[in-house]
Amino acid sequence: MQNFDTKQITEQFESLFFGPARAYAALSVDYTEKLVNAQLDAGKAYTDTGLAQLRSLMNVKDAEGLKSYMEGQQKVAKDLTERFKGDAEKVVSLQQDFVQQSQKLTEESVKQATDTATKAAK
Repeated sequence: MQNFDTKQITEQFESLFFGPARAYAALSVDYTEKLVNAQLDAGKAYTDTGLAQLRSLMNVKDAEGLKSYMEGQQKVAKDLTERFKGDAEKVVSLQQDFVQQSQKLTEESVKQATDTATKAAK
């Protein structure tokens, strides 16, 4: 009868499965947190802008006020376009970072699995 070294088996499972799974889960949670925070920040900024515009519209009392309000709308539209562009770039950057870190984790896991398999074969 052969004796099994449970410590070695546990270490192999840890290095091959559980360790990489935990690392990927941590990476996914960090990415999700950053993405949600970016979305919340953007939502707040867009909401604040919309409410400010409603307040400005409520202050229109005459033709001159309406003209001033409409001229301000062009600046608001330009600012929102720039904000949207920046928000989109931020999300793309977060996604690229996530992909790069995921690839790095995968490469490390494959290397570690190869090393473990080589040691086990000896």
